[in-house]
Amino acid sequence: MKRIVLFLLTNIAVMAVLSVVLSVLGLNRYVSAQGLNMGQLLGFSLVVGFTGSFISLLMSKQMAKWSTGARVIDPARPGNQTEAWLVETVHQLADRAQIGRPEVAIYDGEPNAFATGAFKNASLVAVSTGLLTSMTEEEVVAVLGHEVAHIANGDMVTLTLIQGVVNTFVIFLSRIVGNLVDRAIFRKEGDGPGIGFYITSFVCEILFGFLASMIVAWFSRQREFRADAGSAKLLGSRQPMINALQRLSGTHPGELPQNMAASGIAGGSKIAALFSTHPPMEQRIAALRQAQG
Repeated sequence: MKRIVLFLLTNIAVMAVLSVVLSVLGLNRYVSAQGLNMGQLLGFSLVVGFTGSFISLLMSKQMAKWSTGARVIDPARPGNQTEAWLVETVHQLADRAQIGRPEVAIYDGEPNAFATGAFKNASLVAVSTGLLTSMTEEEVVAVLGHEVAHIANGDMVTLTLIQGVVNTFVIFLSRIVGNLVDRAIFRKEGDGPGIGFYITSFVCEILFGFLASMIVAWFSRQREFRADAGSAKLLGSRQPMINALQRLSGTHPGELPQNMAASGIAGGSKIAALFSTHPPMEQRIAALRQAQG
């Protein structure tokens, strides 16, 4: 639940800052004594809804390195044999997936891994030291295949677009409701926007934000199934990915920073399942076995 609250607060904060900036610039003139100008409101909502999502996407690699302490391995000068193997394996998988070779990084932590980046041909794959030491080589390759599949599927960009769309609807609908409540309760016809408009809009942004986060989380869960299947395709067998998921289900996955939670290999909970970015491990394993059978 802490992750959910932090995610929502971060999202609301970004939209609030953008709203203030656009207000200062005079670009929020969608409400007047005559009511809402739907065209201007939609334009305002689109700008606020998508700008934050795209800024986060463009900064995702650098933020991931900073927030996890990940150290990018120099392909020309790996620090040891494990690092050399890791880079070579990721590059081989990327070649099979027909994408650009990602940067490869290691960070200290419990078992987990993630992929991020705004572009398929300029991405990042990072694994934790805990994952490398707790899994067999075949299982690590399966996890790397999962992350490469995320990149090949364009999951980071698609998730950003979906987040932008739901943000737009949250802002748009919250201000419509705010205007209706304000006119019905707080002010007379012909007055400008009153305090009721701002209070109601803010409350609705929070409520609609919870509903919107369910949609984003649902898509995130579906992309995990696709990435699992993508790993199986890259490796030519589903069993390594099944083994990797079974191994992860018996360990405590490493916590990623909130901005990276949806990118990790591990996650999912029966608690607040509608808000979870990952399906439970047993569901992912069952999906792979069903496809295998």
